[in-house]
Amino acid sequence: MAPSIYDTDLDKNPANYQPLTPLSFLERAAGVHPDRIAVIHGPLRRSYRDLYARARRLASALTQRGIGRGDTVSVMLPNTPAMLECHYGVPMAGAVLNTLNTRLDAKIIAFSLEHSEAKVLITDREFSGTVKAALALSANKPLVIDYDDPEFAGPGERLGTMEYGDLVSEGNLDFAWSPPQDEWDAITLNYTSGTTGDPKGVVYHHRGAYLLAMGNIITGGMGQHPVYLWTLPMFHCNGWCFPWSLSIVAGTHVCLRAVRAKPVYDALADHKVTHLCGAPIVMSTLLNAPEAEKRPVPHTVKFMTAAAPPPEAVLAAMKSAGFDVTHVYGLTEVYGPAVVNEWHQDWDDLDSGQYAAKKARQGVRYPVLESLDVLDPETLQPVPADGQTLGEVMFRGNVVMKGYLKNPSGTATAFEGGWFHSGDLGVKYPDGYVQLKDRSKDIIISGGENISSIEVEDALYKHPAIQAAAVVAMPDDKWGETPCAFVEVKPDQSVSAEDIIAWCRQNLASYKCPRTVIFTELPKTSTGKIQKFQLREMARAYKAAS
Repeated sequence: MAPSIYDTDLDKNPANYQPLTPLSFLERAAGVHPDRIAVIHGPLRRSYRDLYARARRLASALTQRGIGRGDTVSVMLPNTPAMLECHYGVPMAGAVLNTLNTRLDAKIIAFSLEHSEAKVLITDREFSGTVKAALALSANKPLVIDYDDPEFAGPGERLGTMEYGDLVSEGNLDFAWSPPQDEWDAITLNYTSGTTGDPKGVVYHHRGAYLLAMGNIITGGMGQHPVYLWTLPMFHCNGWCFPWSLSIVAGTHVCLRAVRAKPVYDALADHKVTHLCGAPIVMSTLLNAPEAEKRPVPHTVKFMTAAAPPPEAVLAAMKSAGFDVTHVYGLTEVYGPAVVNEWHQDWDDLDSGQYAAKKARQGVRYPVLESLDVLDPETLQPVPADGQTLGEVMFRGNVVMKGYLKNPSGTATAFEGGWFHSGDLGVKYPDGYVQLKDRSKDIIISGGENISSIEVEDALYKHPAIQAAAVVAMPDDKWGETPCAFVEVKPDQSVSAEDIIAWCRQNLASYKCPRTVIFTELPKTSTGKIQKFQLREMARAYKAAS
């Protein structure tokens, strides 16, 4: 094909093309709003001028130790100022930030340190027991830097050769960091939970991080200078890219080491928090807190939640408590949330059932995601937009991962046919909104009928005595599988299995109702998601024993 007139003598050059990177957001914020408070942590107040200076010092100190492009710096940190600084300082040195899940065991941490070939490990004293055991198991021996957080008074030992604050102090305040050579360069590495084998290392690039950070500002309704409370772990999908998002609008990060009801309510009231994110367990923590721990929230707080769709009763309770809940959906492989239940004002007037049905949908693609669809996993053809036909939810665009580190077969499988295969089953409605019906592995097939565990769980959550519920398949000699419900009851309530089954029969087709109800505390991941693989094992064991 002959070149277009628009291709002649109109080339990329430094004046008209720069690689996209979220690091530029902090540079701008420090220049435009140098005295604005960027970080709050206990009594600490740190301005954007100071945050940028500390990030540059960290980058300088790492560079002096030979850390550069393509090197991995792992961190085992809670939601602290150091974690924010690492999101900027590590990639400013050209390195790749690997945020370790602080709730995983030593074996998985050791695997991550080896697989990522980490050169440096920055670790909070609280996790010294796990880290010490992981280092003993790992053949890779990174340089260990301790972080002593003034807000932590618990036990723990120092494992490294120096303290994080001393490392930062060694750096050059005027360090001239450079943008990435290519916006496709890796910026972070996030490991999946690894519930069915070794974790997969999901690699993010600067371009995707830049775009998803921008997308958060739009979908989260974040105007200038929001106040963001860190209830979402920053180790989870890099905190859905919010460490970078806040710099775009010169917002304030309010750090929390752990999610507890009283500190959250105190932060909401004292710092006038405008936004927070989290799994449904965070909502449960807030709603079920003792009255003595709650404080009035005089303003509306925007709450972005992912994982399972919020049940109708929870949505109503959150609204009454002063929270405006937006449901988002995504995966580690798409930088966190990339789908949003974008609300239409005329839906506000719907009756409670219709309103909840709209709220429970995952929604439509982020403005920075190019394509989202529900496809037949065999033919890759779109399923009918009838709200009934099941298919696999698939993504395509610039906020999809580079791939899995050192796993070409896994990467090829995930990207087969030019789409990222989520493994989630869903339907598409005539208006284009997507709704999840199950993980492909969680669908219950009973007597040849597909049963959505999410649909059954939604019915269970409407019961006034139920605090949390999850449904999995239990083997059945006659039907192949039947629904088995695991239930947590509210502390001040009592209910029988028979009552719950009767309740479901009033709200569901009979074949969808649980045949078995087990009362137990639900096992959860470090990010609050219910671990259904454990429940499936419990259901099989229960069946075998009965």
